[in-house]
Amino acid sequence: MSIPADLKYTKEHEWVRIEGDTATFGISNHAQEALGDIVFVELPEIGRTVDAAEAYTVVESVKAVSDVYAPVAGEIIEVNELLESEPEKVNTDPYGVGWIAKVKMSGSSDELMSDDEYTTFLEE
Repeated sequence: MSIPADLKYTKEHEWVRIEGDTATFGISNHAQEALGDIVFVELPEIGRTVDAAEAYTVVESVKAVSDVYAPVAGEIIEVNELLESEPEKVNTDPYGVGWIAKVKMSGSSDELMSDDEYTTFLEE
């Protein structure tokens, strides 16, 4: 699976799509492959404020339970309720229907990697 060019990435393998002041969060294809079959996604609470690099949710797979970190700061305004009944969407479409949360941004995305930088990071 290719790494989408319209997203930004963290060293913890989260991605963010920024549209105006709204940011959509998810985990990268690399992360979902490392986790294996995802069986549960704990959706964060709408209205919660998160800081960049703060754990905002948990993803459980057949292998492990892993924290997921916010790529940017903001207030959670929407969660992907589909993941309550179909957490495997994170495996099958991590950059599309497998998104986890949307936030109204209150911070910068300057520290995040581009797709090319993330590709290089994965190769290191």
